[in-house]
Amino acid sequence: MTDWNYGDVWETVADLQPEAVAVTQGNRNMTWGEFDRGADGVAQFLLDLGVVQQDKVAIYLYNAPEYLQTLFAAFKVGLVPVNTNYRYGDDELSYLWDNADAVAVVFHGAFTDRIEGILHRVPRVKGWLWVDDGSGPCPDWATPYDEAAKEAIGRVTSPWGRSGDDLYMLYTGGTTGMPKGVMWRQDDLFALLIASGVRQYPVDGGIEGVREILIANPDAGVTLMPACPLMHGTGGFTANTTLAEGGRVCLLESRKLDPVELLNTVEREKVNGLVIVGDPFSRPLLTALNAQPGHWDLSPLLMVISSGAMWSESIKQELLAHHAGMLLVDAFSSSEALGMGVSISGAGNAAATASFTLGPTVKVLTDEGKEVTPGSDEVGVLALGGRNPLGYYKDEEKSDRTFKVIDGVRYSVPGDFAQVDADGTIRLLGRGSVCINSGGEKIFPEEVEEALKTHEAVTDAVVVGIPHATYGEQIVAVIEPAEGSDPPAEAELINHVKERLAHYKAPRRVRVVPTIGRAANGKVDYKRHRAESIEEIEPVT
Repeated sequence: MTDWNYGDVWETVADLQPEAVAVTQGNRNMTWGEFDRGADGVAQFLLDLGVVQQDKVAIYLYNAPEYLQTLFAAFKVGLVPVNTNYRYGDDELSYLWDNADAVAVVFHGAFTDRIEGILHRVPRVKGWLWVDDGSGPCPDWATPYDEAAKEAIGRVTSPWGRSGDDLYMLYTGGTTGMPKGVMWRQDDLFALLIASGVRQYPVDGGIEGVREILIANPDAGVTLMPACPLMHGTGGFTANTTLAEGGRVCLLESRKLDPVELLNTVEREKVNGLVIVGDPFSRPLLTALNAQPGHWDLSPLLMVISSGAMWSESIKQELLAHHAGMLLVDAFSSSEALGMGVSISGAGNAAATASFTLGPTVKVLTDEGKEVTPGSDEVGVLALGGRNPLGYYKDEEKSDRTFKVIDGVRYSVPGDFAQVDADGTIRLLGRGSVCINSGGEKIFPEEVEEALKTHEAVTDAVVVGIPHATYGEQIVAVIEPAEGSDPPAEAELINHVKERLAHYKAPRRVRVVPTIGRAANGKVDYKRHRAESIEEIEPVT
């Protein structure tokens, strides 16, 4: 029986390497000693609010050292950190903090005006910590973060202590609906993530095992740069694991993706691991590399890790041409299911798009609950066993639909459909919630989107279904043209898809937009694109 808690692990790292750098952002280098002491101060501030065990602390920050330090503070005193999407509007923010029962919010100054507009809607928030980002003065209803981070005299603990049962809550909006909180036990989350880390601890070794490995290998920590937001699982989980291993997290200064800044930082900070979100990140990165081949020294970069969005085989091949010494790790996971599949590409061997090796506890099940036969045309839903979340916070109905007991085994079934090739690899088709049913045929948008993006004049694409009197739904492609290119003709794009996929999967109409408008985590608002397509397009009869 294990009992992992991030607070225990991070404090152990801080004790053993207080002068090593934990977090870098631009010219800021926060040592492990500073990281630890500042977290104690924030933890004391939270305790002084009168919090109780497992109260929720919302983190409304762009990527910054304070984001990770606030996590540390919450872990120290048995509170639950709650990620907050900084793109949310008033209704989504107030819903999230109310739904999460947040009692404190840590926020960047840039969000002051938005918060002031909804203060009356979140009366349960007792304390506000303002992180100075040069956007204006601290409001009178908040406390400067830096003041709180300096207050503690020593290590801060709570009367109720901490354990592996303490929650790590990850709110996710998915493709539809209001955000929902995925409840992970810290013990389960830590054990899953450390198993795929660079410096792996024995899962049953406990803190003493962590101490022994850190002492024996003091210089084995890596420098990881999450180029995606810490507020999402892809960036947050990888950063947390790097810190647990005694490594360094390197953050970009810009609040929007700047591929030149990213490459400059990789070179300057000798980044070993880069975390991105599929094509939305790798395409701009590749454009910068192609514009200045050989300009950046990428030799320290050992791997690029992606999750959360499609990563095209052609893009992987071109990236490897710029640096053959790295591995490209495409991890198929979601907030509710970690470790469903992985594909690894190296020089001369770029894995096919959406093709993954199944995780050891994954099954692909038919509607009848039977495993899909490898090499058949059967389509099934992915079900992940082993360590999984407890469910969705305050949503028993949704929890019961996603976390199912099959033949006595509890699985996470978030709704991802796939086929299984004869060699056991899976070909991901897409999430069932956005599946299109046209004339009785199921069409998964991701498959059609990938075909569209192979056209040289298309930078990004989204596929939705809109009502049709005869077929139920008809397929509409929404495309973002490549910079400097004229939008391809509708017929040309439709034929382009037909050359690659079954004809019934080809769109019947095409909309051109200036930008797909992906979120910072690479996800698409299918609901919005569908509504706009219904409004703008006359159905084809």
